[in-house]
Amino acid sequence: MSQTRHVPVMLQRCLDLLAPALEAPGPQPPVVVDCTLGLGGHSEALLSAFPTARLIALDRDKEALRLSGERLAPYGDRATLVHAVYDELPEVLARLGVPKVQGILFDLGVSSMQLDEADRGFAYAQDAPLDMRMDQTTGIGAAEVLNTYPPGELVRILRAYGEEKQAKRIVSAVVREREKEPFSNSARLVELIRDSLPQAAKRTGGNPAKRTFQALRIEVNGELSVLERAIPAAVRSLDVGGRIAVLSYHSLEDRLVKQVLAAGAANTAPAGLPVVPERYQPRLKLLTRGAELPTEEEVAENRRAAPARLRGAQRIRAEER
Repeated sequence: MSQTRHVPVMLQRCLDLLAPALEAPGPQPPVVVDCTLGLGGHSEALLSAFPTARLIALDRDKEALRLSGERLAPYGDRATLVHAVYDELPEVLARLGVPKVQGILFDLGVSSMQLDEADRGFAYAQDAPLDMRMDQTTGIGAAEVLNTYPPGELVRILRAYGEEKQAKRIVSAVVREREKEPFSNSARLVELIRDSLPQAAKRTGGNPAKRTFQALRIEVNGELSVLERAIPAAVRSLDVGGRIAVLSYHSLEDRLVKQVLAAGAANTAPAGLPVVPERYQPRLKLLTRGAELPTEEEVAENRRAAPARLRGAQRIRAEER
């Protein structure tokens, strides 16, 4: 499997956001965490751009860890790769004896490898088993969700995670079809979605199966509940002066990231205090105005960058004891 096609999204901007924290002089080498290792593009760039930094990289996908391990081998013991989901960051750091880190990067969504390996079932453009598990050693796949969840639960998932307006139509077709024969492959689901949508809905926003596939993937991997735990945990792991950069690819992820960073950057004092005590002062300073988007040139070169949204923040105050 070639790694040449893997182009890290908004790479230079991520490096620029993290640079002040990773270049600052300190008694120990700075530690940067790549919470979403994937094929290791961002990780390799971090090791190369910051020659004193030590990298800790997490991924729930064992195949990604294997391939990235080969890619990052030249950096020797500067890189520590860990099989873990990113909400497990505090446990990973405790196990490695790292109290605080100077930089954290999240590149959310599906990795290039998962999209490109046909048998994983992430891509609606090719027929494949409906799996969609990022860690294939655990949990249930997308076919089992489709075949066993009650109709009301499927409608909720499609609406909440896929923002699919036609959720009821799609689910009633799924329920009708799964009684004849359980779902196992993606092509049948794509065809069913096409057939069940009104003409107008098919004309907008790319492949009509996109939203349903996104919803199933989020459900199978518990992505939003993991993210809800992971971003606050990451912020707590940052040293004062440390920086976090988060790339998200759909509005649900971006909204969660925005909420956590905005809450950290807010003054939480009750109204009318003449002096704001330390414990109410902001813990974070936002480094991006809203979410930054990739340039038109980058999107032209790498279509997977198109939906990306980048937010960054700096830790400016320690947690209250």
